[in-house]
Amino acid sequence: MPEGPEALQVVVAADRLFNDRGVQAVGMDDIRDAANVSLKRLYRHFPSKADLVCAVLEQRDRDVRSAIVEYVDARAHTPRERILAVFDYLLEWFAQPGFRGCLFINTVGELGGTSDEVARIARRHKLAVRDYLAELVAEGSFPGGVADQLMILANGAMVTAAIHEDPRAARHARDAAETLLSAAERSAG
Repeated sequence: MPEGPEALQVVVAADRLFNDRGVQAVGMDDIRDAANVSLKRLYRHFPSKADLVCAVLEQRDRDVRSAIVEYVDARAHTPRERILAVFDYLLEWFAQPGFRGCLFINTVGELGGTSDEVARIARRHKLAVRDYLAELVAEGSFPGGVADQLMILANGAMVTAAIHEDPRAARHARDAAETLLSAAERSAG
């Protein structure tokens, strides 16, 4: 990603627009206006819209992963609490006024069939979140496969919350995660 405050300004503006309207509905002129930069400077930082989409996803990846870790670290102590705190994070995120679903899922839905790079970045992001869940699962001595199941619950909650405009999907996913963890504890005992 290009560096500097102006490039970041463009990424932030594009992120907001892509989240609100979708990638294909947003033109470079819209991004220029929202970022308050000239089209020439915009293209100097990002030679194509595809470059900008990738930069937005890369920045979103960093932001989301660090936000989840910070949230969990600040609110939970035991391995079980730490896993469930991921779903509490989702509930707070889903309840935000600008929530439109997961930008990675939405962008792959729009562009994944035509952009290998978008699919690669989204896949890398989802695998990194899954790996974080795997770390939490290992801390609690739960079976390794539980991380994949938790990831499915989290992604399902993201899609459900966006479609139904109901943040309670995170609460339902948290309840399912609790049931999953209890079953894993019983089978290990």
